Amino acid sequence: MSRTVQVTFDAHDPRAQSRFWADALGYVIPGPPGVDLAPDADPLAAWDDFLARIGVPEEFRNSRSAIEDPGGVGPRVFFQQVPEDKVAKNRVHLDVRAAPGEQGDARMAALETEAERLVTLGATRVRRHEPQAPLEFGHIMMTDPEGNEFCLD
Repeated sequence: MSRTVQVTFDAHDPRAQSRFWADALGYVIPGPPGVDLAPDADPLAAWDDFLARIGVPEEFRNSRSAIEDPGGVGPRVFFQQVPEDKVAKNRVHLDVRAAPGEQGDARMAALETEAERLVTLGATRVRRHEPQAPLEFGHIMMTDPEGNEFCLD
């Protein structure tokens, strides 16, 4: 029997990370349990209202956040607040599949376009790895707003 996975990030600001990654991946921030959100509603505002209503102190309301694939295919991504800073390279990172099926110049152009979009959302470009046939198709290494490495693949 197979299992599903949730990818968990340690974060200083779980809500900011959830907004970045939701935009980066085309995911959504789910609303609180039992709350039907209007299509244009801010889910994080709904969480603030929900957490206040159930008595969660304000200083704990940004202790966690999550995003989900609206199609239900990709893994849930969870962000949990931690006090310590990131001190080394990630041992596991995400590869964001921004140019599936593309090769050569078309692939690298698609990756460059996506890298520019993610930079406007708060990512940092680290370096470009050129295609090297027959095994390396090229990718762009980046970091999210809190310095977690990921690749545009």
